[in-house]
Amino acid sequence: MSQRNSEPDSETSTRPTPANAIGEERILDAAYELLLAIGMRRMTMADIARHAEVSRATLYRRWPNVQAVVAALMTREWTTALVSAFQPDTADARSRLVEGVVEVVANTRVHPLMRKIIELDPEFLTPYLLERRGSSTVAHLALLEEGIKLGQADGSIKDGDPVWLARQIILVSMASAVSGPVMAEPDEYPKLDEELRVMLTRYLTP
Repeated sequence: MSQRNSEPDSETSTRPTPANAIGEERILDAAYELLLAIGMRRMTMADIARHAEVSRATLYRRWPNVQAVVAALMTREWTTALVSAFQPDTADARSRLVEGVVEVVANTRVHPLMRKIIELDPEFLTPYLLERRGSSTVAHLALLEEGIKLGQADGSIKDGDPVWLARQIILVSMASAVSGPVMAEPDEYPKLDEELRVMLTRYLTP
């Protein structure tokens, strides 16, 4: 009886992992490593599948092309940045929002993923800067709108439509994050952050 029971276990252990059991994080981690190593333009779906040790069929079931994989990767990275930056440990909602935005901008400006894309594949960012909002921008806007409403409720943020206040903050923040390295050397980035902090504080103060 023990021999019969052991045979199915042996067979099961050698079967490939079902596609739906393969974690998305594993694939995105592989794409991250490849992008930093060779850039997005040289990266193929076959490269990602090989590096993640999954089949190309599994990869294509989730994303249609490399650009879609990188977009998912960017969404993951900036969603993580949002979660870590906006912490409820400040005096009021305005301070929490301003410090969170400044931290996200500072981290984005030096993020290896962002720097590599700007260095090798800047055209990938063009649609998100000039044509449409990406998933991470939508998430940023929603978080800012909620933070603005909280600040208006506690009196630390001026009255106004939270939607438009949030959009203006995003516009200023994107410029500082993407174009900051054009305006300042790396050792001057803290000065950019301080100027952004002052600007946002004055903009939001009642």
